[in-house]
Amino acid sequence: MSTARRPFLKMNGLGNDFVVWDARDVPLTLPVEQIASLGDRNTGIGFDQMITVERSGVGADAFMRIHNRDGSQVDACGNATRCVGRLLMEENGLEAATIETRAGLLHAFRTGAPQTITVDMGKPRLAWDQIPLAEEFHDTRAIELQIGPIDAPCLHTPAAVSMGNPHAIFWVKDVEAYDLGTIGPLLEHHPVFPEGANISLAHVFAPNEIRVKVWERGAGVTRACGTAACAVAVAAARDRKAGRTSTIHLPGGALTIEWREKDDHVLMTGLTEIEFEGEVDLDTLTWEKTQAGDASIAGAAE
Repeated sequence: MSTARRPFLKMNGLGNDFVVWDARDVPLTLPVEQIASLGDRNTGIGFDQMITVERSGVGADAFMRIHNRDGSQVDACGNATRCVGRLLMEENGLEAATIETRAGLLHAFRTGAPQTITVDMGKPRLAWDQIPLAEEFHDTRAIELQIGPIDAPCLHTPAAVSMGNPHAIFWVKDVEAYDLGTIGPLLEHHPVFPEGANISLAHVFAPNEIRVKVWERGAGVTRACGTAACAVAVAAARDRKAGRTSTIHLPGGALTIEWREKDDHVLMTGLTEIEFEGEVDLDTLTWEKTQAGDASIAGAAE
C-alpha cells in the first residue's frame, strides 16, 4: 500500500457523520483545504466532522482531535465521542473508555446493545464568560438577541450554554417554520458569540420530549449534534420546560439526555453506526470503500 494511502472508518451517531482516522502509530495532519475537500458531500467522502484518534498524553485510552467540515478545529463533539468510545471499547474488550479532548477527559461506556453508547459530557458551563459571550449577561437562560424587526422579531432571547463549545437555543413552536440554512450562519457569527456558536431551534411537544433542529458551527445544518442535544436538555431543565432527563428528537433520531443532579454531569445515550471502511489517497484525495459494516478501529488500520 502506498504511504500516501490511508485507511479510515465512516461512522455516524444518528446521522451526525464522521470520517475517523487512526493516527496513534502513524501521525496524520491534513491542511484545511484537504479537510474541506474530503468533507464535501458532492466531490469528497462527505462528513460533518473529521476525527483523528491519537495517543493520549495524560494516560487516557486515546486523544480525539476534531475538525469541522470547513477545516476548523473544535473542542467537543458528543456523537463523535460516543463513536470513538465504541471503537476503543471493541478494540480493548472493555465496557468503558476514557477519551482525552481539548475540552477535557470524557468517559464513554456501554449501556445495553453494543451499538448503544453513553458518554459523560461533564458539567455544562452556564456563566456568560464561560460560554463565552462578548458581554455580561446575569441570566443566560435568555440573552438579548433577536432576528427580524425590533417590534416583531421572528427569533429572540435564546438560552446560552456551553458543552465544551458554545450553543444558543431558541424556543419555537415549530422547528420547521424557519430557514435554518439562511439564519444559521448569521447567528453563528453574531458579535455576541466571540468564538461563534451552534444554533438550535427547540420545541417541547410533550413532557420531557423535545424536537430540535441544529445549525452546527463550521458544519451547517446537521441530522444530529450531541452537544446541542445536551445544551437543549440543560436549557429546558433550567427554564423548567422539562425535567432533568429528557428525550431529544433530532432529524437523525433520538438521544436520551440526563442532567444528573448529584454532580451536575450531563449523560448522553444513543445509537452509533459504522457505515464502512475506506481508503484515501492523500496525494489525489481519491477514495474508495474497502469493506462494509462493522469493523474496529484496529481492523481499519491494518
